Amino acid sequence: MQSDRWAGSGVLITNPLAGAGRADRADLAALTRWCAERVGDLAVVPTGHRGHAEEIAAKAVADGADVVIVAGGDGSTREVAAGLARTGPARPGADLPAVFCVPAGTANSFYREIWSDRPWTRTLDEALSGPVRRVRHVDLAHIEEIGVHALLGTGTGVVADVLAAANRRTDVAGRERYQQAVARVVAAHRPYPARVTVDGEVVHEGGVQLTNIGGGRFRAGQFRLMPHSVLDDGLLDLCVFDDTCDLLELLSLTREGRHVGRPGVIYTRGRHFVVERTDGAPLSLEHDGETAAGEHARCTVGLLAGVVPFLAPPPHQA
Repeated sequence: MQSDRWAGSGVLITNPLAGAGRADRADLAALTRWCAERVGDLAVVPTGHRGHAEEIAAKAVADGADVVIVAGGDGSTREVAAGLARTGPARPGADLPAVFCVPAGTANSFYREIWSDRPWTRTLDEALSGPVRRVRHVDLAHIEEIGVHALLGTGTGVVADVLAAANRRTDVAGRERYQQAVARVVAAHRPYPARVTVDGEVVHEGGVQLTNIGGGRFRAGQFRLMPHSVLDDGLLDLCVFDDTCDLLELLSLTREGRHVGRPGVIYTRGRHFVVERTDGAPLSLEHDGETAAGEHARCTVGLLAGVVPFLAPPPHQA
């Protein structure tokens, strides 16, 4: 290992099913060689089932790894973050391994949050270079009803319906899957009655087309539903579209975050959120690009502030 590299040991987690199962063996071999040249003692572990990345990350903490590199999409990155957050440091005062996500999924929203659209070969080399690590301690959201730690956030209504429709398509690649899903879902979508509470205060009661809660600006890699959110500011953002707004028009405005302040949009921040259907029917729910099964009419979201260190560029490059 080069003397100017701070990562003496680490694990590379690969997801063969990332990006709708288009992972290429040659690409994975090249990634493994690339990482091995930059981390002194590197273990390579492919995931074999849902939740496996969370288990691998927890073991990396127990083994005292310096870095966890995950090659996958937002779902795999979320699992790694959850594994670290649930486990905590292996010993009092110790740091958790720093995380780097190689964008190998469909949307790669979280990678874009930190590194924009810069090539991962450049950003990974930058992140692992030098004698010390540079990290941002990222906030997570905890969804009580399903016991999930969310990284980007959670959405109800049309957000979840679009993701469900996109996840059923394997014949369209990348962010185009979400663009096509929006067109199909919006045409048939109907608002639902709900009450939305932030830190104990009701901010909306009535018809809802979507809600989104979390710390990430991007959803599906391209929609800036929460353009003012910051990954590590100790707050979560909330965006609600009520039943008076033109859904298709507002969704088009989210590409540049220009929906905030428009009629029918509620945008605020806080630490504890409740979204509840007032008709008792189940919520359509997703988190980090994954649809959530269940029959819950209520979604309760709490803040876990600054719990996971992610490798990041210097502040002037962020």
